[in-house]
Amino acid sequence: MKHILISLAALAAMAGVAFADGDAAKGEKVFNKCKACHAVEDATNKVGPSLKGVVGRVVAIAEGYNYSDSMKEFAATGAVWDEANLDNYITNPKVLVPKGKMSFAGLKKEDERKDLIAFLKTKM
Repeated sequence: MKHILISLAALAAMAGVAFADGDAAKGEKVFNKCKACHAVEDATNKVGPSLKGVVGRVVAIAEGYNYSDSMKEFAATGAVWDEANLDNYITNPKVLVPKGKMSFAGLKKEDERKDLIAFLKTKM
């Protein structure tokens, strides 16, 4: 399992995915799908960890949040929530972190993911 996570993280890093800038205003609307479980205005953890400052943050370090063992294993690879990892994760969270706590099925539309990431980048 650990080897699969390391391989996925390395593959994402080597892919050099170029992200076009999304639309943060549209991303704020997309975030409506996330806000029942995540905060972005402050460091408050809800069902999920706060996403304030998540872009560029090391995985699984939101203070006071109890991460799943699966997310901790992903974090142990040295993963960072860069745009590529965020995009991969929010496409289908169970692929990157199979036994994670997030029950959300993911965002299948690429433009929604780009917009959401653009919005999250404004919440530093």
